[in-house]
Amino acid sequence: MEDDHDVNEGATSATDYIVHHLTNLDTEHALHTELANPFWNLHWDSMFYSVILGIIFAGSFYFAARKATSAVPGAWQNFVELIVDFVDTQVKDSFHGSSKLIAPLALTIFCWIFLMNFMDLVPVDLLPRLGETAGINYMKVVPTTDPNITLGMSISVFILMIFYSIKIKGVGGFAKELFLHPFGKWMIPFNFLLKVVEELAKPVSLALRLFGNLYAGELIFILIAVFTLSAGVNSLGENFTSLGTITLFIIQVILGLAWAIFHILIITLQAFIFMMLTIVYLSMAHEEH
Repeated sequence: MEDDHDVNEGATSATDYIVHHLTNLDTEHALHTELANPFWNLHWDSMFYSVILGIIFAGSFYFAARKATSAVPGAWQNFVELIVDFVDTQVKDSFHGSSKLIAPLALTIFCWIFLMNFMDLVPVDLLPRLGETAGINYMKVVPTTDPNITLGMSISVFILMIFYSIKIKGVGGFAKELFLHPFGKWMIPFNFLLKVVEELAKPVSLALRLFGNLYAGELIFILIAVFTLSAGVNSLGENFTSLGTITLFIIQVILGLAWAIFHILIITLQAFIFMMLTIVYLSMAHEEH
């Protein structure tokens, strides 16, 4: 009976640990009050890290531009030029319209999302523990694991798609594309339904793909961290440096390192996919049928 109690206590603690790490610092938790209207329940941690990482991206690239030289460039200028050339090549290959916005937008999306994704490689307990010392009990440090952030970015891309569709094709051309394609005037209701589903699927899939991949990655890091937590819980009353605890800690380090190395590919790939789909969607908006 005593052993069963210890196991149940460990399971409860592990569950609480996972739920705690997957909970945002929203308005209710920040103000310690229940809101009558949950629509205004902002996720402050997601907003904070998104803004900070955006400032880091903009500031570092601005610094590189100000210090750029035609002489022998420094390491940072070389790195920035490499990224800019890479994004510019993707835009030239995929975008068939004419716009001064697309390349800067693609660069911003790629770098900003990569930085937000990169926060997933920070040890899961590091920043939340620092936050607890400041009285912040909940903190998610990976903004792209919050569907509000990914949907906000995808909806912004969707608004640009609608804007350029109307700007390039005109209101009449956009209306014809909306109501007359692909089956002509005798199938207007069906055409409209297909077009609405097609267009709405773009921002939804764009947001959920990024959110799902990063949320799963964060969850795996948390589950790996539970190894050491379970060892600590089940070793209560015993020497914390027992052989079992040390073994589980070593397993955690090995698994965490292996997943982090693999996850570098995922965070880069997801930033690239979001950028490329944005370019393709905006290119489609510039095409006249």
